[in-house]
Amino acid sequence: MAEDLVQNEQEEIVEIIKEKSPKKSSSDKLDLGGLELFYEKNKKAITYGGGSLLAIVAIFGFFKFYWLPGQETEANTEAFFAQTYFEKDSFNIALNGGLSVTTTEGPKTMMGFKDIADNYGMTKTGNLANYYSGICLLRTGKFAEAIEYLEKYKGNDEMVAPVAIGAIGDANMELNNVDEAIKFYLKAAEKSNNNFTTPVYLKKAAFGYELKANYTEALATYERLKNEFAMSTEAREVDKYIARVKTLGNIQ
Repeated sequence: MAEDLVQNEQEEIVEIIKEKSPKKSSSDKLDLGGLELFYEKNKKAITYGGGSLLAIVAIFGFFKFYWLPGQETEANTEAFFAQTYFEKDSFNIALNGGLSVTTTEGPKTMMGFKDIADNYGMTKTGNLANYYSGICLLRTGKFAEAIEYLEKYKGNDEMVAPVAIGAIGDANMELNNVDEAIKFYLKAAEKSNNNFTTPVYLKKAAFGYELKANYTEALATYERLKNEFAMSTEAREVDKYIARVKTLGNIQ
């Protein structure tokens, strides 16, 4: 029952003055003289220090404006092929790559999401590849490894972020770590309060409570689903779930 619910919900879920300078006073002039004296005494250290600072600025500029954009472009190119296979439910290929593909520069061996995440981890695409790797691993039964990759994903997208957290809940449910699953389902429900993902994870959390025979919390969660998301797909049969937990928990 738990496996069916997780699988069904996975399929249902499975893409943002310069201010005027004050006039200098006589005290300012004294300070300037002191500054000049300090410079003369420490000229060598300041010169070397300034050179180091300039080098740091240059390295940062190269990294931010040249190297990182180049890495992002490469990652996007690689992700195109992995994404294509992901959308075909070819999760092992999407995850591991290895196939020969044709590009504008000729044939090449495609990278999977795992390699994209590992090789381009500092890019936005590399970060997103952690999410896709986790989903691929989840869908191919590698639940512990799925959790590792899903936890690496850092994002606040209204849809992807809660689904990533909820998928950690799914993996824990498959591993029979029901308490952990409930924790992540509730976290996913709160990550982005919307009419799509929130009711999905409230329903999953309530079901988890039922598995733990915690009918009081299950009832409270189902009732929240009914009251706050009455128009959602998950709330269509919520009265049946409420009646069930009331009976099982002997709740009036």
